[in-house]
Amino acid sequence: MNRFIQYNPVKWIFGKGSINRLQAELAVYGKNILLVYGGGSIKRNGLYEEVLGKLNDDQVNVYELSGIEPNPRLAVVHKGVEICKKENIDFILAVGGGSVIDSAKAIAAGAKYSGDVWELISQGKPITEALPLGTILTLAATGSEMNAGLVITNTDTNEKIDWHSQYVFPKFSICDPTYTTTVPRDQTVFGIVDMMSHILEQYFHNGEDSNLQDSFSEITLKTIIETASKLLEEPENYDYRAKMMYAGTIALNGTLQSGYRGDWTAHIIEHAVSGIYHTPHGGGLAILFPIWMKYALASQPARFKQLAVRVFSVESTGKSDEQIGNEGIQALQQFWESLGVPSRLSHYGIDSSRLEEIVDRAMIRGEFGRFYPMNRKKVMEILQAAL
Repeated sequence: MNRFIQYNPVKWIFGKGSINRLQAELAVYGKNILLVYGGGSIKRNGLYEEVLGKLNDDQVNVYELSGIEPNPRLAVVHKGVEICKKENIDFILAVGGGSVIDSAKAIAAGAKYSGDVWELISQGKPITEALPLGTILTLAATGSEMNAGLVITNTDTNEKIDWHSQYVFPKFSICDPTYTTTVPRDQTVFGIVDMMSHILEQYFHNGEDSNLQDSFSEITLKTIIETASKLLEEPENYDYRAKMMYAGTIALNGTLQSGYRGDWTAHIIEHAVSGIYHTPHGGGLAILFPIWMKYALASQPARFKQLAVRVFSVESTGKSDEQIGNEGIQALQQFWESLGVPSRLSHYGIDSSRLEEIVDRAMIRGEFGRFYPMNRKKVMEILQAAL
């Protein structure tokens, strides 16, 4: 196990009725609140009125920024930064899923930066301060509610880039599974794929003596798999929603990656794809991840065998590690397809015409992949196989 530092200051407020903590959590901040949310689902399910009622009870000044889209756009981040600077915003409250929270984080950083926030993101610049923010989570998927990362898309340049800073950790995250019971089936499914992909990205690493950490990842994956079909049959079941929400947060809050660093190839390639085509993140991962696994299998088959046996209960007797690993990959792909996700990029109308552009975007920071190193040739092969 390698030396590591783990830091996570987010107050995780989980369970039914957690929103009743909102006023107490906000009490230590100022009176100018920027409320950030998406396309209106929180108005349809009553959460908007509930949040606004609590804010009004505290007689705070509420400014609103709505219309956050999946694959959140830089343009709306610019609007948020402008509001923060003009209205002297004290605190940002993000109500929604990962796209809303990522946008709020970018706004929080940009509000304290003298230049364009895209400089921070595209150039990976560090910061020394940001506006404080909190979240009320409505979709189990990205884990952004309890980490210091964000992903923003610049539609002018077709770039989708991740950025990290300890200064954009949420001060608190209210996670009530009740707020996810009305999430549409496709968003629920893409959330499941996303959280599983986060776990798998970390699972494929070159660390040593990681059996304890591996077991954390494996039991979380098994819980998601065992719960998924039940949840889709009973989308309003609180217990199933709670397990998914918990798993989605654990998947990317640092718990599973202590003592080693994961690969993240599938995410890097998917960001390049969806930066150009604006495809659903979970849909792209469902297509690309199994293909990457097939390419990486021969490099370290024992790792894939472990996943296959421990998570998918693949029978190992009389088979090579590579055969067992391949059966595990097939089991993962079949599970995702059983949820109704696509298996080819052509599902989204993607053909070979812009593959070179996608490769350029994927390679913008140079070669990558800690578990299975990637270069231009390999990225192109994976994309071609995904068509």
